Amino acid sequence: MELRLTYQEISNLIEQKAGRALPLTYGGPHTVRVSYEVNMFIKAASVGIDLTVERIEGADIYIAYSGGVGIDFMVRQAIGMAKNRPGGDLIEPLDGNRILLCLSKNAQAGTIFDHVTLEDIRFDEQYAIIQFTPKAF
Repeated sequence: MELRLTYQEISNLIEQKAGRALPLTYGGPHTVRVSYEVNMFIKAASVGIDLTVERIEGADIYIAYSGGVGIDFMVRQAIGMAKNRPGGDLIEPLDGNRILLCLSKNAQAGTIFDHVTLEDIRFDEQYAIIQFTPKAF
């Protein structure tokens, strides 16, 4: 089975929950591009980062991100700030420009994963596509 979400739907949800718009665009079959506005002294600059779903293990999603030292610093700062917000405990930084999204730590997601197996997360020009299989009752 598949669940399809438009990039705009995801961006709107992020803005509702985090108070910050993050435009998303297609970056490849397992990659989405995220833009972020950063205030740099006199003017704002747009920073882009590619997020690639590497693998899924149960309810844990391993994600690689592009970028050098500057991007890595920004990602680690964002994760640090997110730790103090609801759901912040779901994100763990890993070595080598990677993060782990631990959906198993969320009670609501845990309930969902009692009933479905997450198979894949992929992207096309319009949608993020979440593929799952219902578990036998």
